Amino acid sequence: MKFFYKILLYFQKRGFYVCQRIADRIGLRAKVVRTSFIYLTFVTVGFGFALYLFLAFWMRIKDMLYTKRTSVFDL
Repeated sequence: MKFFYKILLYFQKRGFYVCQRIADRIGLRAKVVRTSFIYLTFVTVGFGFALYLFLAFWMRIKDMLYTKRTSVFDL
């Protein structure tokens, strides 16, 4: 069990300490840095989903407006 806690402590110092180190370097609180990372994650995921919906809508409208004609006499 002591080995598990050593690994956990290592990851806490090296991995989970990133926001604190960034905050110390910038001069902000770590809570502000963490919440900004969370908000930026939601914004980027939301932007990608919104772009996907916009392109799907645009392709649907394009297909409705420009239909293929089977022959020259289908005017």
